[in-house]
Amino acid sequence: MVLKVGTQGLVLLFSWLPSTVIAVPAVNVAEKGLDKTTLSSPTNISQQVTVTKVEFGVFRKEKNGNLTLIPTRKVPLQEGVIYGWRLQLHDYNSEVTWREILKLPKPPQTWGTTNAENFSLSADGTFVEIKRKDFPKDGVIANSWTIASGDPVGKYIMQVYIGDRHVATFEFEVVPPKKEKPKLQVEHSFFKKQQTNTNCQK
Repeated sequence: MVLKVGTQGLVLLFSWLPSTVIAVPAVNVAEKGLDKTTLSSPTNISQQVTVTKVEFGVFRKEKNGNLTLIPTRKVPLQEGVIYGWRLQLHDYNSEVTWREILKLPKPPQTWGTTNAENFSLSADGTFVEIKRKDFPKDGVIANSWTIASGDPVGKYIMQVYIGDRHVATFEFEVVPPKKEKPKLQVEHSFFKKQQTNTNCQK
């Protein structure tokens, strides 16, 4: 699993890859704070920060390198698929401290990070908390993950906080990719036989 952090460009900061993994010591992360209430309207975070829009979905990489968010709650289990959230802040471009909690249905094949600072992993390997500081770009902060081999299918829960204030919860599902239906193939010999029989009847 690959964690990407940033704004519109979503700069890669951390990766869960065997070749670059630094072991993360297991810590206790309290799951009782995992609120399943989905944000349905803009929320006043404080006198300084107001969230005007929250989005979750799959990011599509464009030719110019930018990522376009496609809203969905179904994330295909396909390596390289990028998914995550984006928050629009009202008239705010100073540094923002945010926190994300991600709950998986079961542990992925690999958990680790190239930077263990502000990264907390539960003892059972299904629950992770990260803390970051960002400067919004055009009022936007965002975070994303990339599907990797060994990620589990099932229901995920992701919570986002600015400071200590909960601003969004996203419940989504990682699902097996759709299989393409095989095209109907008819043997060439069948047509040849039919043509022969037609000629015999004349």
